[in-house]
Amino acid sequence: MAEDPTPDPTGQSLWRPLRLLQESMDADIARLYTENQIDGLKPSFVMELLRLHARGPMTITELAESVGRTHSALSQKVAAMRTAGWVETVTGDDARSKKVTLTDDARAVVGRLAAEWRATEAALADLEAEIPYPLSRVVTDIERALERKSFHDRIAEKLAQDPAWG
Repeated sequence: MAEDPTPDPTGQSLWRPLRLLQESMDADIARLYTENQIDGLKPSFVMELLRLHARGPMTITELAESVGRTHSALSQKVAAMRTAGWVETVTGDDARSKKVTLTDDARAVVGRLAAEWRATEAALADLEAEIPYPLSRVVTDIERALERKSFHDRIAEKLAQDPAWG
């Protein structure tokens, strides 16, 4: 069998280390939940749970808009949170609409989740103080660069130069 002459492009990635770092940090947060008997909670659920606690029941569209996600992404997340027992859907203002609300289990831990959120933000601030170029500054600088030229346009320009794309 002949070898594929095309090298595997996934062997290098500038941003894979960032994704792995975030996964590692999320795993540490999840470990805190487990150590404190908050079982079955994913760190990725916490913003939505805190938002529902602060603002009350919302439709998926309202919740998605409030956290800056798409309706589709939030619909999937709400389904996962419902399966895990953190939210439920109830009839909305009219019989045709449904609102997402916290379960009793979620209401029982939401104060602890707010404490974890504050502690996480404080720990991140400490980390940023230790490094010469804080990640929050990196994000702002990248956002400004993308305002000048979108990521889409940057990729499209590179693809236009690659014969394998055309």
